[in-house]
Amino acid sequence: MSSVDEAHGVGSSQSTIEEGDVEKEQHGGINDFANGGPVQETDAAQHAQQKESGDVVVEDAGGGSGGGAVEKQVTQVSAKPSVHSLRSIPNGGLQAWLQVLGAFFLFFNSWGVTNTFGVYQTYYETGILASSSPSDISWIGSVQAMLLLFVGALTGPIYDAGHFKMLVRTGSFLVVFGQMMLSLCKEYYQVLLAQAFCIGIGAGCLFVPSVAIISQYFTTKIATAMGIAAVGSSLGGVIYPIVLYRLLPQVGFGWSTRVIGFILLATLIVPNVFMKVRILPAQKRKIVDVSALKEPAYALWVTGTFLGFTGLYAPFFYIESYSISTGIMKPNLGFYLIPILNAASIFGRALPNIMADKIGPYNMLIPCSIMTAVLNFVLIGTHNTPGIIIVTLLYGFFSGTFVSLPPTIFVALSPNRGIIGTRMGMGFTITSIGLLIGTPSCGWILNAAGWKYVWIFGGTMALAGSVFIILSRMVQSKWTLVTKV
Repeated sequence: MSSVDEAHGVGSSQSTIEEGDVEKEQHGGINDFANGGPVQETDAAQHAQQKESGDVVVEDAGGGSGGGAVEKQVTQVSAKPSVHSLRSIPNGGLQAWLQVLGAFFLFFNSWGVTNTFGVYQTYYETGILASSSPSDISWIGSVQAMLLLFVGALTGPIYDAGHFKMLVRTGSFLVVFGQMMLSLCKEYYQVLLAQAFCIGIGAGCLFVPSVAIISQYFTTKIATAMGIAAVGSSLGGVIYPIVLYRLLPQVGFGWSTRVIGFILLATLIVPNVFMKVRILPAQKRKIVDVSALKEPAYALWVTGTFLGFTGLYAPFFYIESYSISTGIMKPNLGFYLIPILNAASIFGRALPNIMADKIGPYNMLIPCSIMTAVLNFVLIGTHNTPGIIIVTLLYGFFSGTFVSLPPTIFVALSPNRGIIGTRMGMGFTITSIGLLIGTPSCGWILNAAGWKYVWIFGGTMALAGSVFIILSRMVQSKWTLVTKV
């Protein structure tokens, strides 16, 4: 170590975690590297900025007398990545895009599985759970979706502690195991345990890694990267229903679900092999950030997502059953509505996210959320096959932004990147309650009043959510109408 380092007590510090490839952010000290040559004195603001970003630190190497120039010595510091430093984020490159590929398959096997439940809902009503009401059956899907978000929020501190690989491995095991156990189920409680709880908890373990990893590798391209990853959920929602529907009459429910389990197993190899955390906060993350709830933009946003998700999944769970039970479509065509919806959602998650990088995530999400509300109301007067298909395509496209854009908005609503996980976890926990109560409420309404009021409920909740999201956007932009936000 140089004499300058000794004089100023410059030391080195490095901590690693279980994967061996992640360095924790260093706060309280400057890491040693190599000393540079003399440079001219910089102003205080630039000095502070350089010190914070981890580029150079200017040290006083001694003073002159009699008005002589004071020579400054620069100590370069190691460019250890900081969770707060945007300059250290690669914003592209092979390793960054491999994370997007891994996140794609995590979405494929978490949200993709959840988006498939509409097919199971229709099958269960006439199959192994025919003795159960539509509301009871929908609890299976709603609990699964709720646990995806709720468990995801609880696993945030585990992720921050450096156990990324453990989360992905545990989630992968539970999702595959739950799917295999589902193939053996005959009773309602068995399906609830396997499909709702086991797969739901497993998907929750996969959710945080799928969204948290993107912000570590991208800045200006974050919405695009998130959109590409989120396309995985739509593609899963296309492939899994078709596999189930095509195999059911040939090999039965048991082997149909096992085949899906093997697909889950194969595709989850990718994130387990290629994904890794780049950096972690030096301090443990809080589970709850009370100050966030006092910020109007954040509080309004979370209220909006809660209401929006309460109504969002009404068509996902019921449009197939609606078209078949009312005689609008024959079963051999009606079963393809969920794949059609999810296929349209592929474009609804990719294209709006690309636009969001240019015009802002709020500005992109708001018109899409309003359209999801409108399309729920349109279903009230849709009574023919072409109309149902058109509404399904449009609903798939516009509803896609509800999954792909919220993580980007949570990043925008976080003062620094060290608390993104906390705020995202809190928000998704509240949102998960909407997912839990939304579709069972549709089932109760269906039994009590019929299909018309199911769509009124879904549209009203989505519209109310849109209003709160608009208010959050206006507060965040300081009531500026034309601005990127």
